[in-house]
Amino acid sequence: MEQKPETGSDVLQSKQVLEMLTVANDFTLFIEKAEEYSRYQIITYLQRIFAVIYLKASLLPDIKVKDEDAIEHYVTEENWESVFNTIHAKLGQDDLYYYIDLHERTQQDAIRASIAENIADIYQDLKDFILLFQKPIQTFQENAVKECKHLFQTRYGYHLVNCHTAIHYLIYQEGYSNDISNFQEIL
Repeated sequence: MEQKPETGSDVLQSKQVLEMLTVANDFTLFIEKAEEYSRYQIITYLQRIFAVIYLKASLLPDIKVKDEDAIEHYVTEENWESVFNTIHAKLGQDDLYYYIDLHERTQQDAIRASIAENIADIYQDLKDFILLFQKPIQTFQENAVKECKHLFQTRYGYHLVNCHTAIHYLIYQEGYSNDISNFQEIL
């Protein structure tokens, strides 16, 4: 059943939007401080937060925007590269993984991907969402929610799922599963 787009400030202050802002903020703050964490802490955090981001993004309401031009992007190429380089350095050779692209029905070969690249893309989309939503003008907030949902459906949702599979493999193939109960929560 297709949702009818909602309008007004009530939808912007809805539980779904506020929870998505909360989880996006937690993720982006963690990623911005990734240099301070061990490889193990990063991998286990990602294992947990990816599922939460996916759930919260899937629950975002459809929203009707009054002015589709009221949108801005804040994450620069330098910001993106900084995130990528930090995560890539922490993961080393485990940064690369392979997946099958289900969009390409004729494509049967595995595609090479990078966890760090996926995380930098997710970071960019969620940080832009947070910063645009913080503008005190309703049309910017509407566009922030609409764009976040759209990018989830077309871009970072796929990154979350594919990358989560790679993280799951790292945790349970490297023996982290035995140590996971000793990990102090950082979520």
